[in-house]
Amino acid sequence: MLKYFFKPNIGRIGRIVRAVWGIILLVAAWFTADWKPWLAWMLVTLAVFTFIEAMRGWCIMRACGVKTKW
Repeated sequence: MLKYFFKPNIGRIGRIVRAVWGIILLVAAWFTADWKPWLAWMLVTLAVFTFIEAMRGWCIMRACGVKTKW
């Protein structure tokens, strides 16, 4: 069951979108680091997860059955 859940489910464009989203999250973390350190760490954590999605070609929303554009 988990084998199918973690199966790659996005294409090249989806991977690029997720990589760009990860970069945006890192930039946001950089700007919030002095203001709200806990928020910066949360954004970094989300960025790392997004980069993992991009590298594996996998989207958690699609794996859960949500239809996404990319």
